[in-house]
Amino acid sequence: QVQLVESGGGLVQPGGSLRLSCAASGFSFSRYAMSWYRQAPGKEREFVARISNSDGSTTYLDSVKGRFTISRDNAKNTVYLQMNTLKPEDTAVYYCNVVFWGLDSWGQGTQVTVSS
Repeated sequence: QVQLVESGGGLVQPGGSLRLSCAASGFSFSRYAMSWYRQAPGKEREFVARISNSDGSTTYLDSVKGRFTISRDNAKNTVYLQMNTLKPEDTAVYYCNVVFWGLDSWGQGTQVTVSS
């Protein structure tokens, strides 16, 4: 079955950086677009970034453009989210996502807290 395991979250000061990883298994990773979402306390889950399976094209939430970079390593079945110049409003649980057979699959999430 599809399994997504996120890691790399933590506590970081404003202006700092983190790199999230999502290890995928149970499907042909290279054939699927992969996405990152986040959910802050009291808010709905929102899209953050997506990377295609075909040409590696990327899409970002406007508020993270220029600060976050999504990438993938098909040999390692892993998708990454490099987050730079972090802001307190980036605080959230970050989730990896794949749409498999028309259904959303999610990891357990990794907490990112940006605070001084």
